[in-house]
Amino acid sequence: MTPADFQEVKATKTSFAILEAIRERDGAGVTELARQLDLSKGAVYKHVMTLMRLGYLVKENTTYHVSLTFQQFGACARERNLIHIAEPAIKNLAQMTGKIANFVIYENGYGVYADQINATEKEEPPMPKFSKVPLHATAGGKAILAYLTDEERDMILREIGLPARTEKTITDREALESELQSVRDRRVAFDREEFSKGYQCVGSPIVDSNNRAIGAVSVTGLMQEMTGKRLEEDVTGLVVGTAKSVENDYLTA
Repeated sequence: MTPADFQEVKATKTSFAILEAIRERDGAGVTELARQLDLSKGAVYKHVMTLMRLGYLVKENTTYHVSLTFQQFGACARERNLIHIAEPAIKNLAQMTGKIANFVIYENGYGVYADQINATEKEEPPMPKFSKVPLHATAGGKAILAYLTDEERDMILREIGLPARTEKTITDREALESELQSVRDRRVAFDREEFSKGYQCVGSPIVDSNNRAIGAVSVTGLMQEMTGKRLEEDVTGLVVGTAKSVENDYLTA
């Protein structure tokens, strides 16, 4: 049975939609939540009261905020994903390249930017830390997608599809499969303005003992500064070496 075969629990979806809305707004009241989510104020009130009694929300006057309980979940997620192993390697990679270094993990069909070090103040990351992105449109994502099982990859591409982020995003299944084969041959993936115009990225996978991707290391930079030998040799070599180092540390931890 696949995840698509399960019937979703509507109340759970509503509770998490409320939590997301409160997080995005940095606090919200019942009326604005009801308006944003197209729910009745009574329904919203029941959910926020339940979440508050469980310790996931706190109330200040008429505004609800997420509680510090979520820090415990964050710490647990960091430990599970071994982000602490990747952190020094990502910091070092940013220093060596002078660019934006990323540690991407694989979660439920998407890539999540679990760690990011920006070595330069003049470049704003096109995908900030903790962003969730489709795998086919980024270098780190393609590195992960190439090292999933055929069944997993097929399910992701069938359910999430190949939405276009820019005019250069690969939206053809056959073209993507051809590129993923190249990634498997070289352990290197590229994103040439496929996620964000003006940016180029190179990534390499981190795999477990079954050769299945659990994450990726990538470096992002402006197109004009990530070309020729600088990209194809210097940055690529550092990215591949860093990914392999994190992978070895993970496998021997």
